[in-house]
Amino acid sequence: MSSGVKAARDWTRAHLETLGWTRTAPDLVDSVLLTVSELVTNAHVHARSTAQLILTWDDGCLHVTVHDADSRLPEQRRPDSGAPGGRGLLLVDALAHEWEVHRCPRGKDIVACFRPPAAALDA
Repeated sequence: MSSGVKAARDWTRAHLETLGWTRTAPDLVDSVLLTVSELVTNAHVHARSTAQLILTWDDGCLHVTVHDADSRLPEQRRPDSGAPGGRGLLLVDALAHEWEVHRCPRGKDIVACFRPPAAALDA
């Protein structure tokens, strides 16, 4: 599992480099990478599924989509202060500009949207 999460982060970082964001919006890159880690981990742990990661840039928003084979929708839990987990969707909610879940014929997609600062687009 951890190799899949690392591969997803590395692949995402490489694509963000092509957009120039690692130079112009490093904080946003960190937010995207943490979100990718959380969503891919959730696919492996909770959905007991492989994760398919798709990045889509539409000149205004980077859509980070993680698909898994479980049609059950995720539930945001209140984490126990002593529990090691349960904060993934809270993090995604705090990091992404918006996020949503879509049921699919063979599972679900979780999509998080990230809008770069204007300076990152002008660079």
